Amino acid sequence: MSEQITLLADIGGTNTRVAMARDGVLCPETIRRYANKGRASLEAILADYLQEEDCDQPLAGACVAAAGPVRDNRAEMTNLSWVIEAENIAALTRAGQVFVLNDLQAQGHALGYLAPGAILPILPGEPAREGSARLVVGIGTGFNAAPVHEGPGGRVVPPSEAGHTTMPCTTEADFALKTYLEAKHAFASVEHVVAGRGLERIYAYLKGEEDATTPGEQILSLIEAGDETAVAAGRTFVQMLGKVVGDLALTHLPFGGIYLIGGAARGVVPWLEPFGFAQAMQAKGRFSEFLRAFPVSVIEDDYAALHGCAAFLKARLSQ
Repeated sequence: MSEQITLLADIGGTNTRVAMARDGVLCPETIRRYANKGRASLEAILADYLQEEDCDQPLAGACVAAAGPVRDNRAEMTNLSWVIEAENIAALTRAGQVFVLNDLQAQGHALGYLAPGAILPILPGEPAREGSARLVVGIGTGFNAAPVHEGPGGRVVPPSEAGHTTMPCTTEADFALKTYLEAKHAFASVEHVVAGRGLERIYAYLKGEEDATTPGEQILSLIEAGDETAVAAGRTFVQMLGKVVGDLALTHLPFGGIYLIGGAARGVVPWLEPFGFAQAMQAKGRFSEFLRAFPVSVIEDDYAALHGCAAFLKARLSQ
């Protein structure tokens, strides 16, 4: 039997990663990264990629993970003016089957296919039965989360748009920040505070600035240097993240583990403990002790969504 070659793409708000898989296994040497800025569409990137790779073998399938809502194999990017449709990708790539997933769905399908060293434990939690529900939480340019369930027909990762739910508020300081964000965005969402741009917005608010102009990487450097405002912004970000993750844990009961993923998640790893992530996550009244059952880890593999696309395609193509 000839090997199956499939095309994979992970489209974030800033960059797109493209790769090939062979018989359901990601080929690391084929990974390419493209900046989205200046590109009119995903198809333009895929056309360049296929030309660069000089792939003359028929593609068994293609799977695209998009940072935006997906319905009927069609995605509208949240932080990018692209519309992605499976039929357009099929026409370009001539792939046998094409699927469009939400990026967090792809992250969920990656669980179990990542190298052990790619997962950094943050909170131990308690042992759980095999097949227990899990939860992936993406914190990058945007924010989203998706539960991961194992069923008799295989893995199920429902799509969601958790980043656009209401920002949680438990203190007067939270409500003041919410009022500031509402004045700018009409609605204060989770993504406005718990994403890469969220740290920048919080820092600008605490500095008394009208617009968020200081990059997140610079704010992280200022935290390391002990800058008072940057430290306060980092603490607010981490504790808000804890509140959101705690709410999501109670919603989905992921006894199999919570997995934080994305550039912003990896960036704040050193500050999760000192800034009180666990305390904020578990501050749920009489359910505080209950929340200690959920282990929390950070996925440090920047290509996890590509692994997930490969695994999803392998399962679908074998049906």
